[in-house]
Amino acid sequence: MIATIMRLSRYFLPVSKDVPADAAIVSHQLMLRTGMVRQNGAGIYTWLPLGFKVLQKIEQIVREEMDRAGAIELLMPTIQQAELWEESGRYDDYGKEMLRITDRHDREMLFGPTNEELITDVFRAYVKSYKALPLNLYHTQWKFRDEIRPRFGVMRGREFLMKDAYSFDLTEEAARASYNRMFCAYLNAFDRMGLKAVPMQADTGPIGGDLSHEFIVLADTGESAVFCDRDLLDMGAPGLDLDFEADLTGEVEKRTSLYAATEEMHDEAAFAAVPSDRQVSARGIEVGHIFFFGTKYSKPMNAMVQTADGTNVPVQMGSYGIGVSRLVGGIIEACHDENGIVWPKAVSPFDVGLISMRPKDEAVSTAADDAYAALTHAGLDVLYDETDERPGSKFNRMDLIGLPWQIVIGPRGVEAGQVELKHRKSGEKFDVTLEDAIAKVKAD
Repeated sequence: MIATIMRLSRYFLPVSKDVPADAAIVSHQLMLRTGMVRQNGAGIYTWLPLGFKVLQKIEQIVREEMDRAGAIELLMPTIQQAELWEESGRYDDYGKEMLRITDRHDREMLFGPTNEELITDVFRAYVKSYKALPLNLYHTQWKFRDEIRPRFGVMRGREFLMKDAYSFDLTEEAARASYNRMFCAYLNAFDRMGLKAVPMQADTGPIGGDLSHEFIVLADTGESAVFCDRDLLDMGAPGLDLDFEADLTGEVEKRTSLYAATEEMHDEAAFAAVPSDRQVSARGIEVGHIFFFGTKYSKPMNAMVQTADGTNVPVQMGSYGIGVSRLVGGIIEACHDENGIVWPKAVSPFDVGLISMRPKDEAVSTAADDAYAALTHAGLDVLYDETDERPGSKFNRMDLIGLPWQIVIGPRGVEAGQVELKHRKSGEKFDVTLEDAIAKVKAD
């Protein structure tokens, strides 16, 4: 992997000290203050360099976990034909959240809010036999839902980046096995991002079906109430060595057997049966949602496969969404302090922030440049602050943008042959050699 080489004086980082008056939650405030995004309209954002790097890192983690679970990536368009949605029966039912468009030939089109119809059309065009199953296809694409009241920044925007996967199976039993694979892949993906995402029984909503789980990150600013057994919070992810070809029923059941539900699905009596010291009532942020809906789309759209005895049957389907852009806000809500963002290492825009205390001092400048070269040679992404600003401004800015580590080069350290290494999350500082600092950062 090639490290990003970036001097702050040449980077585009429009940081602000002011808290935006119209930003109601911490993630929205910090994303605007750190210059991660710029709002272009209600619920629509330009992703600036710092935010775009985080977005790409989250997308890559999701991609790796989808690939590991056996899903195959493709890319579908943002604009879809209305006639596909008319086939499934959802075109008139979806509501005003769907942005409807008429092209120059008066054909009805739409800006896709989701892709069940489009992927079913792809499937029925090419797959005719049960021998091609199971199949799971996914993509990461921009979606648009015309929210009546977009709010909370990227947490409830109108345009958003989402990974959506779609499974196709011959039988309901096989389809539930595909559901279980995605269930476990989601837990691994969120764990890699430094998040504890709790799977909770959820309403299927406009997607449909009778089996659905939302993956919820607990946060005080969550938009909905959630209820769960505390033991779920102590349960680790399945792990990256999980065999996705094995029967994962037990892996899923040990989580779904414990009480966890969104507000819409909450059962007071069932929750009361949970030992009182394990009852958790909190606010939550949805970062993923999975569904099994059988033949809801395949039957009306005639997506059939031939079985071994020559019978044609509608394929069994599920869909699996992760809000990639929404996750940026969700991670910040879960990972911040009074000084700014505290990025988990895996999604941080840079690995380390390098601060030159006196860029006009030749010895300090040379030592900082050498440190910059050594850090990048070690394969680390470095944001190098060699600007001629006051030390306090430099420290505050680095704390605000929340890189996991900071390395400070100053006159006393140069004289002693050391650097100051600061761990952003704990605030701990160490006077160490540059070599030891690099080793500590890489080992984290």
